[in-house]
Amino acid sequence: AARGETVAMISGGDAGVFAMAAAVCEAVEAGPVGWRDVDLVVVPGVTAMLAVAARAGAPLGNDFCAISLSDNLKPWAVIEKRLRLAAEAGFAMALYNPISKARPHQLGQAFNVLRAALPNEIPVVFGRAAGRPDERIVMTTLGDAGPEMADMATCIIIGNVHTRVVERGERPALVYTPRSVPTDA
Repeated sequence: AARGETVAMISGGDAGVFAMAAAVCEAVEAGPVGWRDVDLVVVPGVTAMLAVAARAGAPLGNDFCAISLSDNLKPWAVIEKRLRLAAEAGFAMALYNPISKARPHQLGQAFNVLRAALPNEIPVVFGRAAGRPDERIVMTTLGDAGPEMADMATCIIIGNVHTRVVERGERPALVYTPRSVPTDA
């Protein structure tokens, strides 16, 4: 790109959400000064959390946050603190990079952190490969959620104390977080 060639960096989901846009920006910052003259265009996509949320209903309908469980670039203690504080603040959460062969234990630890701060009845949505032919959407509760329900292609949405499940008979249930928050919350 610095030589004037047209170059594309492709990633799944949204390039700016736990994906390659930040890596390219880091390379531009750390690279030769000439790289800063490259015309960089980041094209937005649909994040996994938005695709999963749309399949489930609207579990991110109020304030929410996204947390990566990967400790490749940040300490696990930081992740645990963010999980605890997000739960205490009442955010619904989208969890990215939940489990891998190198990190098989961390999702279970994350659920333990969340269970210490939230009721077991909180709705949880496991969304694997949302929008693709091998899509799998599973709705459960925090008390019943387990690490074996996810792989690296899974985005997990954890509701908050206001998140609701609307049963619809033969149709899949809807999970949503109301747009309003009670004044006593």
